[in-house]
Amino acid sequence: MSSIKQFQVTFDCAEPERLARFWCEVLGYVVPPPPEGFATWDDFNRSQAPEERGSWFACSDPSGVGPRLFFQRVPEGKVVKNRVHLDVRVGTGLVGEERLAALEAECSRLVPLGAVRVRLLYDGNDSCIVMQDIEGNEFCID
Repeated sequence: MSSIKQFQVTFDCAEPERLARFWCEVLGYVVPPPPEGFATWDDFNRSQAPEERGSWFACSDPSGVGPRLFFQRVPEGKVVKNRVHLDVRVGTGLVGEERLAALEAECSRLVPLGAVRVRLLYDGNDSCIVMQDIEGNEFCID
C-alpha cells in the first residue's frame, strides 16, 4: 500500500518575498497569513535577528490542490540552467494555432510582471514557450 505524500517546491533565491509574490501572480497563489502573534509579515521580520530577516517566504494554492512554494535566500547567485523547473499549463487540451494563441496570451501577461521570454518551441502541433522568472529561473508555459 502506497501513501500519498505532500510536498513543497523550494527555490533558492536572492529575494524570497519578491520572487514569491511574482509566482503568486503567475499561478494565482496566495501569501499565507503571518505567523500567530504577528499582524503583518513586516512585524514578523522585525522580530527576527538581522541576518534572518527576509531569509524565506512562502505561498500556496488557495484551493489546497497545488504544492506550497517555499523561497529561501542563499548567498550564491544562479549560475547554470536549473535541473528542475515548473511548467505553467495553460494550453492543456489545445493543439496547433489555438494552443499557440493561449501560450502567447499567457506570455504577454507574464512579461509585464518581470518574466523574460527565452524561446518558442513549436513543431506545428505541440508547443511551449521557455521563460525566465525575475531571478532567471527557467520555466515553461505549455
